[in-house]
Amino acid sequence: MIADIHGNALALDRVLDELDREGIDELICLGDVAVGPQPVESLERIRSLRCRTIMGNWDTYFLHGFPDPKDEISERLVEIGAWWAEQLSPAHREFMATFESQIELEVGPLRTLLFHGSPRSNEDFIYSTTPDAELDAILRGATAPLMIAGHTHFQMVRRHGDALLVNPGSVGLPFAEPAPLMRILPWAEYGILWMQKPRFGVELRRTVFDVQALVELILDSGMPHAEWWADLWSPDGLPPAFAPLAPAARPTSP
Repeated sequence: MIADIHGNALALDRVLDELDREGIDELICLGDVAVGPQPVESLERIRSLRCRTIMGNWDTYFLHGFPDPKDEISERLVEIGAWWAEQLSPAHREFMATFESQIELEVGPLRTLLFHGSPRSNEDFIYSTTPDAELDAILRGATAPLMIAGHTHFQMVRRHGDALLVNPGSVGLPFAEPAPLMRILPWAEYGILWMQKPRFGVELRRTVFDVQALVELILDSGMPHAEWWADLWSPDGLPPAFAPLAPAARPTSP
């Protein structure tokens, strides 16, 4: 499971290398592919994989227009997003139009529902702290033993009634804290769902990639607000638990 690549092909390549070594049966992308400093590269990687992909909120904006900004941060994001969108060809947009609103599949005997934000909207947020009553409204009666979402950029496993809700986190833009601060963690996140009858499990993983190379790429890209976007990746001031891992120190299991 990969989600929220956000135009970070460097992180995506690292995650795909690890998944390739795992020999997984199926890869599913939960959306928001091209919105970032490497929009073309990220979209073409996903297209080459021929994996099922869900329509994220930013994917929708790229195809149908950006929402009106509500504050200074969202104004910057719309300006940057418009620049990223200009990098895409008609063929890229045609491919994005094939993304699915949600995916339902059987993992062994386990019925699984996958979406970006929620079954009703790719702009809904489901957090570990979302109250049950609010979550009932968001899910709108959707039922499945396992539900997998993206969009929040926070890894999560939580119970809701009889269901297990999972978010694999963000490949390209994992948050240390939500908007408006948007400090970004210096790693890539993804998840693996495994089935070995009669058991199944979910693994949430993090892996390092060359963040400095990404920062240099951002600064050289010519995109609007490049210095601001690059500065979001700075590890300065992060709590010790968020310090980047050295490659040699990365654990071999989650």
